[in-house]
Amino acid sequence: MIETGKPAPAFSLQNQDGKTISLSDYKGKKVILYFYPKDDTSGCTKEACSFRDASEQIDSTNAVVLGVSADSIASHKKFISKYNLNFDLLSDESKEMLEKYGVWVEKSMYGKKYMGIERTTVLIDENGIITKIYNKVKVDGHAADVLNSL
Repeated sequence: MIETGKPAPAFSLQNQDGKTISLSDYKGKKVILYFYPKDDTSGCTKEACSFRDASEQIDSTNAVVLGVSADSIASHKKFISKYNLNFDLLSDESKEMLEKYGVWVEKSMYGKKYMGIERTTVLIDENGIITKIYNKVKVDGHAADVLNSL
């Protein structure tokens, strides 16, 4: 399980362009690592667009945004194009990173249990240390909360 004050687990995943992105690529920058359930669904679109719209303020804090879901690279590419997103989306179809970060969990809808991503945001400092974890994120106002924590 991840904890504040501890090093963030290392990862290397492909982005929407098939380029491998690693946590170590961002040494010296803050990372807003947000996990979301599914491309192009209402809550996930709203969350992605709120980070997109806050990009100037995020840039001014020496931070980058990385979104992660189990969707394919092709799905990410379409999602970025449709909403003009200005940050990388990482594809974890194997769910290895999702499990490492503790966000691949049992969920329940209408009494039916299934495995899925719990909407979570992890703030990582310039040295790769976790500074804040937002569990069970509510989309409304979340980007503003994250900005206030940077």
